Amino acid sequence: MPYRQFADQNCSIAAALAVMGERWTLLVMREVLLGRRRFAEIRERVGVAPNILSDRLQTLVEQGLLERLRYGKHPEALEYVPTRKGVDVTPVLIALGRWGDDHAAPLGPPRVYVHTSCNHDAQPQLHCGHCQRPLVPQELKVRPGPGADAAQRAEGLLPIGPLPAADSDQISVASC
Repeated sequence: MPYRQFADQNCSIAAALAVMGERWTLLVMREVLLGRRRFAEIRERVGVAPNILSDRLQTLVEQGLLERLRYGKHPEALEYVPTRKGVDVTPVLIALGRWGDDHAAPLGPPRVYVHTSCNHDAQPQLHCGHCQRPLVPQELKVRPGPGADAAQRAEGLLPIGPLPAADSDQISVASC
C-alpha cells in the first residue's frame, strides 16, 4: 500500500495514520513494546515478510518512535528500542485491543493487562480528565480545537454519532 500523508486533512487521526497506518506497523510496535526488540523475534511473532518488516522498522526509526541500537559487534546485530514517542503508542494499542476483545475475540481476550501498582487485571478505560468518569461514546461530542481551520470552526460542536434506536433505550446520559 503506498504511503499517503493525508496532507489535505487537518485531522490528528489522519496525521497519526500517516505514521502508524501502514499494514503491520501497529503489530510491529506491539512486539517492540512487549520486549521483542530483534528483527528475527519481531518477524517470527508478526509473520511479516522481511522486506516489509525492514521498511516498517525504518519508518518507525525515521519518525522517532524507535531507536536502532547495536547489541553486538556484527553489523546486523541490531535491536529496536522504543523512544518516549514510541511508548506513547501504548494507549492506542490498549484501546484497539479492548475493541478487539469486545468485538472480535469470541473466546475472550488473548492477553490481559496487569496494573503493576496494585497487581490486578487493569481493565483499562478512558476517563474524563475533569470528573474522572469513564468516557462512553454516547456522552461525547467534538468541538473545534486551537488547531482547527475555518471549516472546522464553522462546524461547531459535533456528536460522535447516535446509536441505533434499539440500543438507545439502555443509555443513561450524565454530565460532567
